[in-house]
Amino acid sequence: MESTADTPNLHPSESEPDEAPQPDPDFIREMLGKLLAPWRWITSPVFYGMENIPEERGALFVSNHTLMGMLDVPLLLFELLDKRGLLLRSLGDRLHYETLPSFWGDVCSSVGVVLGTPEGCARLMRAGESILVFPGGGREVCKRKGEKYGLVWKERTGFARMAIEHGYPIIPVSAIGADDCFDILVDANDILNTPLRGPIERLGLREDLIPPLIRGVGLSVWPRPERFYFRFGEVIETAQYEGRSDDPEALCAVRDQTRAAVEEGIEWLLAEREHDPGRDLVGRLRRRFWPLRG
Repeated sequence: MESTADTPNLHPSESEPDEAPQPDPDFIREMLGKLLAPWRWITSPVFYGMENIPEERGALFVSNHTLMGMLDVPLLLFELLDKRGLLLRSLGDRLHYETLPSFWGDVCSSVGVVLGTPEGCARLMRAGESILVFPGGGREVCKRKGEKYGLVWKERTGFARMAIEHGYPIIPVSAIGADDCFDILVDANDILNTPLRGPIERLGLREDLIPPLIRGVGLSVWPRPERFYFRFGEVIETAQYEGRSDDPEALCAVRDQTRAAVEEGIEWLLAEREHDPGRDLVGRLRRRFWPLRG
């Protein structure tokens, strides 16, 4: 979710409905549980800071986006739903509904994704729901070389405006693992420095959403079996900024505090990972099955 003025998320939309079908948490838990079982086994995700999540009120979960975007988000959604009974309503870019095949938008809606407009976000907040947002949007998914685990939020303050306006607490979420599943061979900058720039501009394609060419296992695009790590930081309250949702100073203060917390969480996870004997798949398999050999 990003500011309405210069970003692809939190788009103003006159056609945004006042209400949307309420997803069924039990259905989503069962569906994700079955679909993600092999991927959860391979990645063995680790979660820290679950105690920081409020139990009696909705919150705005603000996270970094990792390369390619979809390797770790479903794991996060399932963990909170399975362990805490918390259904996160993720705010999605228009890309999911207007650019990709139509069935994909239906898939997103079935797991609680909502089009990232101010109206849609406000509706969820009025209902007291917990919301997941990625201020970096598609640009942070389509990383360039040298941007591993870096935040590409620019000066966006849309999420801060919504949190202040509705008195929502913010939970900073940090995630690592997915950026190590691939190597970037060719990024958007490389592509735009070729004759392809002309056709891209003529077609009106968004340069921020040009995906990189990647390599995973061997020469394939299959992701390397990295372990994924998530950390929920301490709550960032916004009540002290009540009535200041149009105050640039307040918006920047909330944005910068959140960004610093997410970055600190990423650094903490990277350091924690260095001491994890189960980081690589071989180590995890050895720890799981070695007792059976004795």
